[in-house]
Formats: sequence, structure tokens, C-alpha cells
Amino acid sequence: MSDHFPICDLRFDLETSPAKIEAQLTRYLRKLRWVALGHDPGEFDSARDDDRWDDTMRACRLSSNDGDRIRRRASALADLRLRASGMAHLGREARETLAGLKHGVHMERLASEHRADEIAAALHEEMPWMARATEIAWHALRESVREGAPAVRLPPLLLDGSPGIGKSHWARRLAELVGMPSELIDAANEPAGFAVAGSQKGWSTAHAGRPVELILNKRVGNPVIVIDEVDKVGDVQSNKGVSFALSHALLPLLEPLSARTWNCPYYRVRFDMRWISWILTSNNRRAVPAPLLSRCRVVDIPPLSGAHLAYFARRVGTARGLPADTVEALAEILRGAERGWDLRAVLKLIDGVFARESLPLLH
Repeated sequence: MSDHFPICDLRFDLETSPAKIEAQLTRYLRKLRWVALGHDPGEFDSARDDDRWDDTMRACRLSSNDGDRIRRRASALADLRLRASGMAHLGREARETLAGLKHGVHMERLASEHRADEIAAALHEEMPWMARATEIAWHALRESVREGAPAVRLPPLLLDGSPGIGKSHWARRLAELVGMPSELIDAANEPAGFAVAGSQKGWSTAHAGRPVELILNKRVGNPVIVIDEVDKVGDVQSNKGVSFALSHALLPLLEPLSARTWNCPYYRVRFDMRWISWILTSNNRRAVPAPLLSRCRVVDIPPLSGAHLAYFARRVGTARGLPADTVEALAEILRGAERGWDLRAVLKLIDGVFARESLPLLH
């Protein structure tokens, strides 16, 4: 993991406090007068602690006119530096929030291709029915190591398949294994365009997008953003007919060139968002907006077989501490199950069995 990656187009090395600038200018002028009296400039600070300071203070004292001039100069310099920092348009709260990026962000990366192999193996062991998605992620992880990239990044993926087969869980589990923070945006239940990009100040509910908030909170520049059920996304329009659809917000972020200088509508600051790994999920790829389809690698996830359901039940049942014979009985039931079962239904079944197994015996 590397530190100090500059994630936004701001300067944090400029002092913009008028009071601090005034103190610096005051000290500088006093030191000039100290030197003009024939004293060694290197002794200026140490002289404060001996008798010479009392004697020379009268000669170095600043007049009221000096103080007024310094205050005016400090105010002007503070304004100039604030504009040069790129944050002159922001209020104090926003500047304080962005100050957390002063030293850049961390970028998660892998130490070796062997570690990429381990992650892919762990993913495949947990969710073998996601083999194609795991293979793509595996190749991307190994490539990031071979190229010496500053961060792990997956190509934009669209995982398409029936509900309840673990698409979102796979994405977040991948992020967990690599060490990247992740965020899930439910496109079906919120205005996804605003959730991704944020909204401009002036709206009653103005806020930064969830990816920017995640980067600010975790100080990591290459998180995984999962957008669930993009096939169910709706559109949001202003009273002037301006569209805030998910595809409009997401497309500039999926293209590395435009993502590198992406302008946050809320902060009105450019962020380098090219290292985000975007993983979209859908239940029906035909309903996904065409511009999103064209920019993603579409991975078709097959329906869960009875063998997959049985495998999942064994893993979860054993992890929950169910007796081995109970786990095998559940696995046999699910092995012959007809279509209609998904992982949520299996979890509900296991929870019910676990609750009954945990009941005290009646005598």
C-alpha cells in the first residue's frame, strides 16, 4: 500500500489564515529591524530569552501604522493564497473536510502475483458458480502486479443473473480480500445518479456522491463501488427537464481519461477517480441502458444448480455449528431442489434449523 497519492486538484501547502500570516509578517519585520541594528540574524530567536531583547525591543517595536499595513497585507495574501489553493469558493466546513486529503490517500495494491492467486482461490472456493467473474478479477489482479500499477483496479463489470445468487456479495467479498473499502448503491431504491455523483449546492438535499464520501472517510483512492440492480434504475429530472439519470452520472467515471479529472458537483473540485473498481449487477441485462452495457464487461452468471445450493448449505451450516448429520440432510434436500431456490432462501432455511437445534430439551 502506498501513501501520498494526490486524489484531488487542490493545494494544501499554502497558509490561508490571515491571523497566522499576520504573525509571520510581524516576526519578519521585527527580525529585519534586529539585523539593521547590527545583530546576528541567527540570534534573533534566542535573544528573546536574555536581557538583550528588552534593550532592543524598543528599537524593534512596531508602530500602529506598521500593524495596520501588516494586517492589510496579511488579508490580501490570505485571499490570494486561498484562490491559488482552489478552495476559495468553499465554506469553512467544506475546506476542513477536504483538508483530510492534505497528505493524499492510500492506494491498495497487492504484494505479489501469488497473493492474487490466493484471493482468486478463496473466492472460487466460497462461490464456485461465480467462476467467470472470479477469473476476470484474477487476471486483473495479476496484471496490476506485473505492471507495477499504483493501485489495484478492475475493469468495469456487469454481473447479470437471477436475483439471490450472490452477485453483490461476491463483489464486496472481493474488496474485503484485497483490502479495499466498498460501498453498495441500490439503484432500485434511490436516485442512483445523485448517489454516484452527488448534487450541486443549492438543492435542499445537496450532498457529495457516495464514492467521494467513501474516499474522504477511508482515505483510500481505489475503493470498490457496487451498483445493485442497474436494470431497475429510474430517472430523476429537475423542473427544467434536466435529467439526472444513473447513466449520465456514471459514464464519465467509467472512462479512465475523464475519470482522472472528474469534477465533483458538490465540492466543485476535480478528483482523480480512475482507480475506482465499478461492479454493476442486474437481473435482466436487456433492461440495462445501452451506454452502460457498452462500457462494461458483461458476465452472465448461470442459475444456481442443486449441487451449488448443497455446497453453499454445507459451508454455511458448518460455519453456524450445525451437527454434521443435519448439514448433510440439508445438503441432500437442496441437491434435488427444483428451480426457485436462491441463497437467501437457503440462509432462511438454515436459520430456521439452527433456531430449532438451539432450543433446550424438555424433560
